[in-house]
Amino acid sequence: QVQVVESGGGLAQPGGSLRLSCAASGIPFSLYAMGWYRQAPGKQRELVATITGGVTGGGSTKYADSVKGRFAISRDNAKNTVYLQMNSLKPEDTAVYYCNAGWGARFEYWGQGTQVTVSS
Repeated sequence: QVQVVESGGGLAQPGGSLRLSCAASGIPFSLYAMGWYRQAPGKQRELVATITGGVTGGGSTKYADSVKGRFAISRDNAKNTVYLQMNSLKPEDTAVYYCNAGWGARFEYWGQGTQVTVSS
């Protein structure tokens, strides 16, 4: 059974930091590309950051323009976990953040989401 579980969300002040974690089980984690997405109220889900997987461990990253220089995605294949370090948080970063695990076009799994609220 595949499980993708996010943690680490919460309330942060503008300019503050949070680190999200996503633990995946039931899949060959190192082979999977991992991504963080977010959905704010009344808006569509959008890509935040991705990190590749692969037989050599992956590690190439991409970011949405809105988070470049502030967020960092990383993975620990030994722990089957992907992280999203979020710095210099802004109120517009407020959203439910979702973890995605994907391998090709056939295999894709989502977590249940974790709420991030940036407010003073």
